[in-house]
Amino acid sequence: MSLSKKIRYQLEYLAVKWLAFSIPLMPRKLAQWTGKIIGDLAYLFDKRGRTTALENLKLVFGDSKDETERIRIAKDCYRGFGRVVMDQFWSPRLNESNYLEYCTLKFDEVEEVEKVKETGAIWVTPHYSNFEWIAMIMGFQGYHFTIVARDFKNPKLTPIYKKNREMSGHEVIPPLRALLRLLKNLKRGGHAAFLSDLTIAPSKAATIIECFGQKVCVTAIHAQLMRRTGLPVIAGICKPLPDGRYLLQGIKAITLSPGDSDQKIAQACWDAFEPYIRENPAPWLWMYKHFRYISKDGVGDQPSYARSSEAFHELEERIADQESASKLPE
Repeated sequence: MSLSKKIRYQLEYLAVKWLAFSIPLMPRKLAQWTGKIIGDLAYLFDKRGRTTALENLKLVFGDSKDETERIRIAKDCYRGFGRVVMDQFWSPRLNESNYLEYCTLKFDEVEEVEKVKETGAIWVTPHYSNFEWIAMIMGFQGYHFTIVARDFKNPKLTPIYKKNREMSGHEVIPPLRALLRLLKNLKRGGHAAFLSDLTIAPSKAATIIECFGQKVCVTAIHAQLMRRTGLPVIAGICKPLPDGRYLLQGIKAITLSPGDSDQKIAQACWDAFEPYIRENPAPWLWMYKHFRYISKDGVGDQPSYARSSEAFHELEERIADQESASKLPE
């Protein structure tokens, strides 16, 4: 490692360490106001992310939302993300006695959620609003997840975030050999949680879903676990409330069949969330390059960052072949 990188990593560590110490000392309203300011500054200075967000919004909503509306949504998106960043560091203030002061829980199927506390389940949510807290709050409810999260390039930062994410009883593991560890844990009655809209490069661990009418390459690990274990799939989403609190909504359990493919399962997970994102798009992370691959039969406008990929086209063909084979009479 070069000397300049060592110095940069050390400065990053000291800055994050200071945030982890100072932010929990803030009153709640000050932390939220600071998050809004962080979002406004990020929107102003993050030209690349801002451009991506506006392109994504134009691609998805077209002329149904004019430029003024798309800019407003993008700004609110950044503000929401700033709030999530602050809440990540403010979260040590939460505990089993006070967490309901900051959120409301609502489950479409209360009995199903209670039942899986003993049997285990696979939980999915998108990058929407405070996706960090939805796992943390469920930990206080007695559901202890195994969560896959990438390590930071700066290795000194990983333990800080890991500590916050595990504070309500979860276990955070790196992606390496995660499938095997998750499978063993689930077979022992454990729980696993996933960000089901996590976009990755085309590979054996990926599948393709239709997201807002566009083909997107996402992780398939949660789908593989669902097929292998047959455990219930619980979808949940975190919604911001006007008073600064959150609504954690458990959506109706996703119904699967034994023969469902990775693609069909991953699509079902996304389909549970898309209506909520369409209804209130701002809390989704529009500055991410969600639509980075051009489909083999792609037509119409594409974001400027989208690229043609042979690996993506091969994955498209493999999924198409699997779908054709599943339709053949036995």
